[in-house]
Amino acid sequence: MREPDNITEMKQILEASLLTAGQPLSLDDMLKLFAGRMERATLRMLLDELKADWNQEDNSRTVELVQVATGYRFQARPQYSEFIARLNPERQPKYSRAVMETLAIIAYRQPVTRGDIEQIRGVAVNPNVIRQLQERDWIDVVGQREVPGRPSLYATTKHFLDDLGLRSLAELPPFDDFAQSEIPLDT
Repeated sequence: MREPDNITEMKQILEASLLTAGQPLSLDDMLKLFAGRMERATLRMLLDELKADWNQEDNSRTVELVQVATGYRFQARPQYSEFIARLNPERQPKYSRAVMETLAIIAYRQPVTRGDIEQIRGVAVNPNVIRQLQERDWIDVVGQREVPGRPSLYATTKHFLDDLGLRSLAELPPFDDFAQSEIPLDT
């Protein structure tokens, strides 16, 4: 099997793979492209160069290379999202306030139990809320708390981070931004 001859060809192989992949590609996935003959540091350098090529300010490209929790992917630039949404006229799922509050609590306080969520929200958590978040693959059970009854501990998933375009939870906006915002809670 032939191996790439130069850096330009290596970047082209990466570019073609990322553009045609159905999901983000991890570094391990991309190392397979080069039959294990490439160092991770070299791969990261090539990805940085590819990202710079696609993100030049004078560039009129409509997509950009981004890193998310599970790897790298090409995605449309934000200014085109409203137009792309027209291709799928199906309504995006709307989430209730209870679902969004539960997700926020899990994201900022994880790992948490259902009891922790109920204590913070001050109301019982409907099992459908947890089920909906698990079906979306935004949360998962990561263990059990070592107390009587051994309640499940919930945390967000890498899929949640990917859907938000984040590499890690550290990229979430600071929680204090919400506490000090002037957004009314009863909307």
